[in-house]
Amino acid sequence: MTIDAHHHVWDLSVRDQDWIAGPELQPLRRNFTVEDLEPEAAAAGVTRTVLVQTITVPEETPEFLALADAHDLIAGVVGWTDLTRPDVAEELARLGELPGGSYLKGIRHQVQGEPDPEWLLRPDVGRGLTALADAGLVYDLIVQPHQLPAAVKAAETHPDLTFVLDHLGKPPIAAGTREPWASAVRALAALPHTVCKLSGMVTEADPASWTVDDLRPYADTVLDAFGPDRLMFGSDWPVCVLAGSYGEVFEAATELIAPADRIAVFEATATRVYGL
Repeated sequence: MTIDAHHHVWDLSVRDQDWIAGPELQPLRRNFTVEDLEPEAAAAGVTRTVLVQTITVPEETPEFLALADAHDLIAGVVGWTDLTRPDVAEELARLGELPGGSYLKGIRHQVQGEPDPEWLLRPDVGRGLTALADAGLVYDLIVQPHQLPAAVKAAETHPDLTFVLDHLGKPPIAAGTREPWASAVRALAALPHTVCKLSGMVTEADPASWTVDDLRPYADTVLDAFGPDRLMFGSDWPVCVLAGSYGEVFEAATELIAPADRIAVFEATATRVYGL
């Protein structure tokens, strides 16, 4: 089994994806469905996936759970709910009881768009993170490098909650620099209940000219920090099409991971962390 632990879908006739703005994102301004993904995944040998939220609206998560219920390819969903709502525990329970509710494996919030670099440390957010741990769910972190120190503190405060760092914490690959990103990632990885996704690299690199060698220092950093048993592959499809096809992203990740580590990165870590 090969698992893609991070992809998206959207249908612009259902709702707009308002983050898709500007000419550089124009290739994403169309519908991307599970049916579109299935042949791409099959060609790469991917047999199961984790579908991840895209926007912060409550209707999306039930829709994604229903998709998982209807498609064998999707093995889990990382959805969204407002972690700051007073009844967040009840809302998580409600989501779990919906059609496809058993596919709910985690929650994500677009922390990268929050103006407060310490949003994760707010008391109301902390109560939501506690509710996630109590519900047996994980928390996907989508943060910019300057928000990583707050992510470390949040993880220290919630040792019973698994934190999954999406896209390596968005390192400045195009600029070719690693600090202070690398030090912050190592601080997060020092906590045993943290995991990292080998995802989103090609769009942090130069989308027109990236090579595997451009990605390697960043992949090596997280592989060394987390180890293969806390690292999982994600395509970040369809966002990745801005810089490469699904197959190109999969092949690049394969080249970056030694054969002895591939079962962990392409199957075992995601299976264990998300309970697939």
